[in-house]
Amino acid sequence: MTDLRDAAMTSKAWPFEEARRLLKRYEKAPPEKGYVLFETGYGPSGLPHIGTFGEVARTTMIRRAFEVISDIPTRLICFSDDMDGMRKIPENIPNREALLPHEQKPLTSVPDPFGEFESFGHHNNAMLRRFLDTFGFEYEFISATEFYKEGRFDEVLKRAVERYDDVMKVMLKSLRDERAQTYSIFLPIHPETGKVLYVPMKEVNATDYTITFDDEDGKEWTLPVTGGNVKLQWKPDFGARWAALDVDFEMYGKDHSTNTPIYDRICEILGGKKPEHFTYELFLDENGEKISKSKGNGLSIDEWLTYASTESLSYFMYQKPKTAKRMFFDVIPRAMDEYHQQLRAYHTQDAVQKANNPVFHIHGANVPESKMVVPFSMLLNLASVSGAEDKETLWGFIRRYAPDATAETHADLDAAAGYAVRYYNDFVKPTKVFRAPDEKERAALEDLVSRLKAWDGGLDAEELQSLVFAVGKEHGFEPLRDWFKALYEVLLGASQGPRFGGFIALYGVDESIALIEKGLAGEIS
Repeated sequence: MTDLRDAAMTSKAWPFEEARRLLKRYEKAPPEKGYVLFETGYGPSGLPHIGTFGEVARTTMIRRAFEVISDIPTRLICFSDDMDGMRKIPENIPNREALLPHEQKPLTSVPDPFGEFESFGHHNNAMLRRFLDTFGFEYEFISATEFYKEGRFDEVLKRAVERYDDVMKVMLKSLRDERAQTYSIFLPIHPETGKVLYVPMKEVNATDYTITFDDEDGKEWTLPVTGGNVKLQWKPDFGARWAALDVDFEMYGKDHSTNTPIYDRICEILGGKKPEHFTYELFLDENGEKISKSKGNGLSIDEWLTYASTESLSYFMYQKPKTAKRMFFDVIPRAMDEYHQQLRAYHTQDAVQKANNPVFHIHGANVPESKMVVPFSMLLNLASVSGAEDKETLWGFIRRYAPDATAETHADLDAAAGYAVRYYNDFVKPTKVFRAPDEKERAALEDLVSRLKAWDGGLDAEELQSLVFAVGKEHGFEPLRDWFKALYEVLLGASQGPRFGGFIALYGVDESIALIEKGLAGEIS
């Protein structure tokens, strides 16, 4: 571990860069609370989406990096703002009409439209925990409703009353004049309707820690700010939460970045020390639009896991967090293959290289070995030419190519075969477009057939690749990628594909001859 720690102190991998920055926070003395606290926030106004997972995955990567370079204990809290009022009914839930009477109520007071949990907030919290547990994250879950009602926010709320003018001054600078006229950092929960009220304060009393306001019908109320009677607006809540929990690190999306000075200043006014931050770029759907919980657009965690492994998703999350990424189904195959490439490389690397390898940040010190003797992209093409409806069809080819491989000894390959069949049938098959070869391509394909019929070199992928390469070169394809593109479009119905020598080795020489002859005869569809 010493070698890895030394490597980590100079590594350019972003989790180590963030961990080193966080360590400087305690270079003079360790934290009085005895640990470094990482936090992620979740707004359960809709079903958790993949961006929510990304925050926890990436924060875990930084936490793991911190534990390499420091002996200070760590904790990770996932905080759900489930006391927030339901301002809009999500589009992707059942029984939407039944929720209309419950608009503006805290999410933990809104009935569960799925009929499974105590409330909509409880339902979404459970979904989040299930997703996070799937990946084996170590975290502690905190519900804002319980946090407020159990009095764990009371001291900070009292401080917010005492320093109300100072906090309001920070907020009013960021508001339009019209909103500033009625704004208050406090949102009372109406004692009769249970709704979260956005109303101006008539009095904020630092003697007994109460607020006085008129409700929407003009009736005056006085409520204590403690005990869950009042919650904070979301921007003050951010800073107050940091102060109440003594948070050391939190990351969030670029859409929050302009609010960072507000969160920080409110945290300091309320007696806390502002945490370290990390701002990541947003995830986009196939149309380049921001992924939204309320719209339900983009990939869900369950959808990714239908077509690929949990580790491939973690790998995708690791890549360039400061760059906006399109998150749709077509990113899955590359993530699968690149993850296994890095996995194979890891066990041959020195400490410096391991510290920079994404798989360390996914697995920590316990990096498994890859048993993917066939790339995922190759499995997809194999599914395509064989018309596979189940993974056993693919195993028929895999066993011939790698006789020692079995579903038991190569569990990741077995799972990938199942993923490939599902992915092919759902996304590749509907979009395949075959074409006939032109005169030049036909001559080259016929030459390839004749050479394969005379082939006695076994199933060596590199030698077969050299043979295919030589055919393209001798038939004057320039650039040579036009030859491979022709192979893909005529035989696979796509403009991109695998190393063709490797494909022949896996699919079989005789089978490949038959496939090419069908392509020449225009019999592939």
